[in-house]
Amino acid sequence: MSKPKLRAAAVAGTADDTEAIFYEALQRGDIDALMACWADEDEVFCVHPGGPRLVGAGAIRAAFEQMFANGAIHATPAHVRRVESLASAVHNVLERIEVLTAEGPRHAFVLATNVYHKTAQGWRMVAHHASPGMVHAPEEADEIPPVLH
Repeated sequence: MSKPKLRAAAVAGTADDTEAIFYEALQRGDIDALMACWADEDEVFCVHPGGPRLVGAGAIRAAFEQMFANGAIHATPAHVRRVESLASAVHNVLERIEVLTAEGPRHAFVLATNVYHKTAQGWRMVAHHASPGMVHAPEEADEIPPVLH
C-alpha cells in the first residue's frame, strides 16, 4: 500500500488522504508537507481561531511558520462530517488539541471546516477555518433550533 502523501499527490487520491497529510504535518511541524496540501491558487484562505483571514499561500505559510516556531501543533481529528461531490469536498472536523498549561498537558477542542477541490495535482485544500478553542467537546444538535440567528 502506498503512503498517504503519495496517494494525495495523485488524481486518484481522496480528500481524506490530503486531510490526513495536513494533520500529520501539523503534528510534525512540517511546513513543506503542510503547504503541499494547499491548492496553488491565489484565493486560498485560512482563518485561525480568533485571527484574521489569511489569503494566499504566502500569508498562510508565514502564519504556520510562526506557529511552528513554538513547536508542532498536536491537533488530531476526533470526528469528521463530510459533504462531497465529484470535484469538491467540505469536511467539518472536531479537532482535539493538546495544549500545555501550568497544570500540565490538557485537551481543548476546535471546530474546523476544511474545503478541498480536485485539481490536476490531486485533492488540495482551498480553505481552512477554525473556531476558538473550547474546554469540552461541543454537543451536536440534530434538531433545527427555533431561532437560527
